[in-house]
Amino acid sequence: MKVKVLKNNGDDAGRKVTLAEGIFNIEPNDHAIYLDVKQFLANQRQGTHKSKERADITGSTRKIKRQKGTGTARAGSIKSPLFKGGGTVFGPRPRDYSFKLNKKVKALARKSALSYKAKSDDIAIVEDFTLEAPKTKDYLKILQDLTLDTKKTLMIIPEGNKNLFLSSRNIKNAKIILANNLNTYEVLHADKLLLFEGSLSRIEEILN
Repeated sequence: MKVKVLKNNGDDAGRKVTLAEGIFNIEPNDHAIYLDVKQFLANQRQGTHKSKERADITGSTRKIKRQKGTGTARAGSIKSPLFKGGGTVFGPRPRDYSFKLNKKVKALARKSALSYKAKSDDIAIVEDFTLEAPKTKDYLKILQDLTLDTKKTLMIIPEGNKNLFLSSRNIKNAKIILANNLNTYEVLHADKLLLFEGSLSRIEEILN
């Protein structure tokens, strides 16, 4: 599959690159995508939720009334979940939501996501570039030249580029990630993928 390379002003660079068939043109596996996205979202959860149960409540454990003869239900202490201010029954406790996923499944999910984007023509290859200074308006101008300023974009670059990161972080629907941090969720979440020409070899190295 061949895709033309664009300059950052939207003009045709006059050449094409070949997208690897084994990454951008496979039969997508929806279940692998589901598992990878599920793991990604689970890893975002802090799991610090906690409510006070009976043992965590501060107060006396004295029996507040006699067992029989009051005409009401028996009660052991003011910490009872039945009373206002008492402990919560089976409340949430801190826990880790992350789970293991095999590397081959994760790689298959990423290839499947990239293949979906390639089939729907939602991948654009851009010449590697940098910005002289971190300016949001400069990055916004690039998106406007590429007619992508109204779409949710994900730019994938081969290595760190501080000025690019700083220029894009204040734009609501624009995100930049390193090829090393490629993940299924963000690929599918974006309307359009912008791949630096230099990031293609890095993606092939990672997924193969």
